[in-house]
Amino acid sequence: MTNVQAVVRVPAGYRVGPWRVTKPLASGSWSSVYAAERDPDDPPTGDKPGTAALKFVPTGTLTNRQLAFMAEMTQREVSVGRKVAHPRLARLYETHVIDDPDDTQLDGATVLVLELADRSAAALLDTVDGGLPEAARIVTEICAGLAHLHAAGWVHGDLKPSNVLLMADGSVRLADFGLAAEIDGTHAYLPPGGTADYMPPERADEDLGRNGVAIRQTADIWALGVTACQLLTGRLPFPGVTSRARSAAAAAYAAGHGELTLPAALPPEWRDFVADCLAPDHRIRIRHTATDLLHRAETITSATRPTPRWRSRRRLAVSAALTAILATGGVLAVEQPWHTPPPDNAAQADQYFNTAHVPAQYREMIVQAGTSCPTTAGVTPLLVAAMLKTESNFDENLADPAHDEYGIARWTPTVLQYLMPVGQRTTTPVPPFSASLSIKAMGDYLCYMSPQLETTAGDRTILLAAAYRTSIPKVQQAKGVPPQVSADYMTRLRANLEAMKPVSR
Repeated sequence: MTNVQAVVRVPAGYRVGPWRVTKPLASGSWSSVYAAERDPDDPPTGDKPGTAALKFVPTGTLTNRQLAFMAEMTQREVSVGRKVAHPRLARLYETHVIDDPDDTQLDGATVLVLELADRSAAALLDTVDGGLPEAARIVTEICAGLAHLHAAGWVHGDLKPSNVLLMADGSVRLADFGLAAEIDGTHAYLPPGGTADYMPPERADEDLGRNGVAIRQTADIWALGVTACQLLTGRLPFPGVTSRARSAAAAAYAAGHGELTLPAALPPEWRDFVADCLAPDHRIRIRHTATDLLHRAETITSATRPTPRWRSRRRLAVSAALTAILATGGVLAVEQPWHTPPPDNAAQADQYFNTAHVPAQYREMIVQAGTSCPTTAGVTPLLVAAMLKTESNFDENLADPAHDEYGIARWTPTVLQYLMPVGQRTTTPVPPFSASLSIKAMGDYLCYMSPQLETTAGDRTILLAAAYRTSIPKVQQAKGVPPQVSADYMTRLRANLEAMKPVSR
């Protein structure tokens, strides 16, 4: 982006609160985004990043109707940022309103301070011929973010590759929530508009009412299918030189006058996935929820990724599960830096466990690990704390070469390798392992395992600990704690769970 193309022109060095603009990043129809650095006099801390993306939404040069439209879109984005936090959704740090009477374009503009990404998936597509090498993982992480957004009762409304951001480590963030809307009954309502290639055919038949145009979460599922096809093949699913022609082809298909002919380059294992997302009738499409599609994407990615050879005696049966974790955006947060703030009440660790039994330096890490998937049964800071106590007695420097296990969570190097950030998985990590890495990986692994144990009867907390020591299949086969888990381990775990319960106030 250049300043000539920008909707909002902001010079390098311009100050917004503690932020200094460094360079332009992108510009859309209604806003412009710039990279920024935090003022050296206000250094970054755990909840204050050193860099961010500043999204400038103008006000000074707009008509009253445009002002109302922009205010509504900005409010939507702010609402998502404040209500629906998730590792796969771009974070909103803060907002500002510019007071600069000397610059009529910037005066009164709203600035959203957002998580800074490396590039968008659309930009990455422009650099390759065909699909993206990491497309399967990216699609899975998109599903994770979308599943969380839908579970919270929202519609994204504008899912497409340009709104899929990639961090420096390759992990995904869904972004641009200006058209996001909260469900009211079975629908949400949006202003008319959107990107034609990613809009389902039924949108053309929706009337514009007082609240806008009705939209269902199935519209996001359609957009997911288009986006997945594009990321996996480099091509859109419907033929046509222009978006109007492609929309006409999609409408004909939806009306029963044409077939869905997906690109030949689409891998066979993904064809049913994309076709289900692109079901012509939303009443059929509704059968395929974002959560269901996330599980399907995890399974596909797991089945197609090479399985590593484990050396650890207690990890021999978990290779498939760990391979799946590599693609599970909703639960694998190992690629996220530890400066990600915990939930608002996470600083009060004593509400999660008895802090007298947990060293102070690990409490916040444990809270973050145990609350990273708050809707997942059994995964809690109490469980993480009790397992760490049972595994190592909180010994960050534990070394057990005989079993090839190290650190506070007893990770095996060749297993932890596949939980490292993208770009670091080609080299086996060398002990000692930091507590932050080890605890985070434990939380993410628990978050992945829990849904796999839904059909196994018993206390999910106990089942998770048993699966951590052995594997998901062994727990499923045993229909409970498998014999490979020592009675002594389970006795100590139960004792630690009881002793670490939060003290009643």
